[in-house]
Amino acid sequence: MFYAIIAEDKPGTQQARINARAEHLARLVTLKEQGKLFVAGPHPATDSEDPGEAGFTGSLVIAEFNSLQDAQAWANQDPYIVAGVYAKVTVKPYKKVLP
Repeated sequence: MFYAIIAEDKPGTQQARINARAEHLARLVTLKEQGKLFVAGPHPATDSEDPGEAGFTGSLVIAEFNSLQDAQAWANQDPYIVAGVYAKVTVKPYKKVLP
């Protein structure tokens, strides 16, 4: 089943996000290579694909896991959590309907 991992950044953590980005992306690439990643990306702080210094306010990952517990365990090990970027992470089941 798919699970949505919805994360919200702490204010003022843009540099920490930049520093941990390579490790964060490596985990997503692994999910992609396993055929489990549906979509992933950040939430820009402005109405722009490139928010510049405004940075990002969080991230969304939708991926396939065996259970909610597995999805939560994966989310808990995100390098952005370790780096103190995320203030809150919500993990919940996701059902793709369209397209």
